[in-house]
Amino acid sequence: MMFLDSIATASPAHAYTQLECYAALSTTEAFAGLRPRSQALLSKVLGSDASGIATRNLCIADIGPVVGHGPQMLNESFEREAPVLASAALTAALEKAGLQAGDLDALFICTCTGYLCPGVTSHVAESLGFRENAYLQDLVGLGCGAAIPMLRSAAGFLAAHPGSKVATVAVEICSSAFFADDDPGVLISLCLFGDGAAAAIWSDEAAPNKWQAGHFTTVHRPADREKIRFINSDGKLKNQLHKAVPGLAADAVASLYVQRRGEPDRVLAHSGGRDVIDALEAVLPHQLHETREVLRDHGNMSSPSVLFALEKALANANGDQRWWLTAFGAGFAAHACEMWRG
Repeated sequence: MMFLDSIATASPAHAYTQLECYAALSTTEAFAGLRPRSQALLSKVLGSDASGIATRNLCIADIGPVVGHGPQMLNESFEREAPVLASAALTAALEKAGLQAGDLDALFICTCTGYLCPGVTSHVAESLGFRENAYLQDLVGLGCGAAIPMLRSAAGFLAAHPGSKVATVAVEICSSAFFADDDPGVLISLCLFGDGAAAAIWSDEAAPNKWQAGHFTTVHRPADREKIRFINSDGKLKNQLHKAVPGLAADAVASLYVQRRGEPDRVLAHSGGRDVIDALEAVLPHQLHETREVLRDHGNMSSPSVLFALEKALANANGDQRWWLTAFGAGFAAHACEMWRG
């Protein structure tokens, strides 16, 4: 059994409207080097409310220059910012749970927007003061859908170590993978992604009205791998994003939804983008209100997004008894789990 003790999110201090992003990007050499059609695409997405995004939080004080950064500067941005943002979210979650870092037996962190060895867990454990025998596990390469497989790993640890306290953190510095060229998928990615982190504390301690997580399901379809993935481009992470992704997401999520054990009061999903949310709502008997709010306020943060939606739902749970969570992305893979009151 895995019960939620607390959840908290963290966003960088720098917030940008889409119009502010366009104003900054349109003055760069990278923008000037794009074809007119590509420039028009950026103007359309960033210059209107078509994206469904109002603001994005980024770990950079000025978005414009980032598209001119080389791989070294981008890598250093991830190495510097990911542990800080993850630590901020986890510190807040610990405070909500009334715990200290030394009380935790394990830390799971998922990310895909950069690479550290040892991983982000090592840096967070050091900065927050974990015990030296705490179990640290980094999950990388799972893309936007990583938060739910991370929770599944945490559930496995709790099953093997009864009485433990486990922390999970999804953190992405998407700005460290910003890229500009004439590929429409790359440009759309530049317009959608933001930085963020979400942390949660879990235990096997039941209590009245406490939310429990379980019944994890997954589907992976490697035939569609090239439709959405990171590729290496001269040392940079370049997002490969095909126009078929909304349909792929909807089809995969629909195949998971029929495997649910109970009828949920709400569905909480990864906020992949406006077209993705539209496609999901077309195959699910639910409106994704929290998912749209996360997209509006933060953009697509990759793996933390579904946990941001969970935090919003918890703030206004009313009489709900069961929720169904789903996230999806690179692979092509999709994942789901259920949460219900214990």
